[in-house]
Amino acid sequence: MTNSFFSLGLMSGTSMDGIDASIIQSNGTNEFKPIYDEFIPYEKELLKNLSNLREKIDKPEDLKIYINDLVSLEKKITLAHAEHANKILKNIKKEVSLIGFHGQTIFHDADRKISKQLGDGNLLSQLTQKTVVYDFRQNDLKNGGQGAPLTPIFHSLLAGNLKTDSILFLNLGGIANETTVYKNKNFYARDIGPGNCLIDQWIKLKSKKNYDKNGNIAKVGKVNKIILDQALDIFMNSSLYEKKSYDTKDFDLSFVRGLSLEDGAATLTEFTAEILSKKISGNLIYACGGGRKNHYLVERIEKKINNTIHQIEELNINGDFVESQAFAYLAIRSKLNLPISFPETTGCAKPVSGGLIVNNF
Repeated sequence: MTNSFFSLGLMSGTSMDGIDASIIQSNGTNEFKPIYDEFIPYEKELLKNLSNLREKIDKPEDLKIYINDLVSLEKKITLAHAEHANKILKNIKKEVSLIGFHGQTIFHDADRKISKQLGDGNLLSQLTQKTVVYDFRQNDLKNGGQGAPLTPIFHSLLAGNLKTDSILFLNLGGIANETTVYKNKNFYARDIGPGNCLIDQWIKLKSKKNYDKNGNIAKVGKVNKIILDQALDIFMNSSLYEKKSYDTKDFDLSFVRGLSLEDGAATLTEFTAEILSKKISGNLIYACGGGRKNHYLVERIEKKINNTIHQIEELNINGDFVESQAFAYLAIRSKLNLPISFPETTGCAKPVSGGLIVNNF
């Protein structure tokens, strides 16, 4: 592969459960080879502190009120990333020259042009002795974009040479988004609703588990149709429904609070499936992200759209690490000053690059 880079992508998603780490080799355009993938769960204390702080921050003003907590937690998160990055870099015998460091999203409000990720790129660069690209979303916001989604240009690369008119990548993370890639290499993307976030929050609130494995809890529950219909009516007639970029705080599970663990999980799964089914707009669909493993959620979406949702593994792609591989790829594009945001994906005025590049060593 000529003029290529080895790049390490570090991604912490809206589920806030840990770090996805991926090393790829790519030229930043049309060539890509996965080298290594690993998931590192956050330590319990860090996870607890992160969850508690995330709960407190509902509006931009809270970023100032809790500034000391944010600074302290940002350092801890960066140290955790650096520790694991150094272990990976030591064990993988490749000359990695770049780190794409997404950080941990703590607040995202596209309408107010604010997206805050915890992660100190300068400190990570110092501790790893590598060039670090971080703070990927700010330039997009400055150019009229929503700050998300940023992975569609990578989805376009994964699509390869299409034999069909189009392919849809359905990313079921904490937030769900879709990327449609067309045969002529054009693409379109947007956030479409909640992914795992409501279901995960409910399971954590009502049990000692962190998520509904395979959707088994929801599957044995009973959907409360009266509550469901009211919640859907409120959401679909609100301004939230038409947003192109979501934060987990845009969704509220209070409407199921009186229900049992199983019935609440069933009702939230149906709520999620109904919203997503209204927006999914493709014929050939491949799912990635942790939510693709919630088989019951996927089944409910399939039934509503009357179509099959394929697992992205059918394309020989590891669906757990698409986002971390994407940020490794975006780091290379940033280094080469190539666009990572597009009018068709984030709504920015023109294709723009992004990310701050630091060499603190």
